[in-house]
Amino acid sequence: MGSACRPAAARRGRALAALSEEDLLRLRAIARLRARALPGDMSWSDLLHEAVLRALTGARPWPPAVPLLAFLAGVMRSICDEQWRRHRRQDHLPTSHGSGGADDPERACAAAEALAAVQRLFASDQAALKVITGLISGMAAEEIRRHYDMTAVQYDTTRRRIRRAMLRHGLVWSWP
Repeated sequence: MGSACRPAAARRGRALAALSEEDLLRLRAIARLRARALPGDMSWSDLLHEAVLRALTGARPWPPAVPLLAFLAGVMRSICDEQWRRHRRQDHLPTSHGSGGADDPERACAAAEALAAVQRLFASDQAALKVITGLISGMAAEEIRRHYDMTAVQYDTTRRRIRRAMLRHGLVWSWP
């Protein structure tokens, strides 16, 4: 394994060293965007550094046909998913205790207002409303695609459209 890994490690190191200032700015922007809604205390720089570390060590293999920026963005997305899974496993998410959160009127009111804003924002986008409804119901991506007869491409495109629209309108996109 030692000699076979050396060329790949060297390739990763050369590619990272060859990143332009513009590429580094893009990576920082992606890290900031991803880290905004993360649970816990991981900063954007921690996220970026962890992604680079995993790329350099080979913990995340870099497919030769994938551009480095896209690969590192995917590594950051995976790290964020991992953080959310860890957060849910540690049971830090609030529990409803059978009342659905109605025991806190301020939270219930804020949630109702946020949901109304999201529904107004996507009132003319049926695909987005389907995905949002599925997410609110706790459905996984595959379940949403199956239930609403969507392809993976349609689902992924819709999720990106939702995220961009919400960010554009100042709404928080923090779906685990």
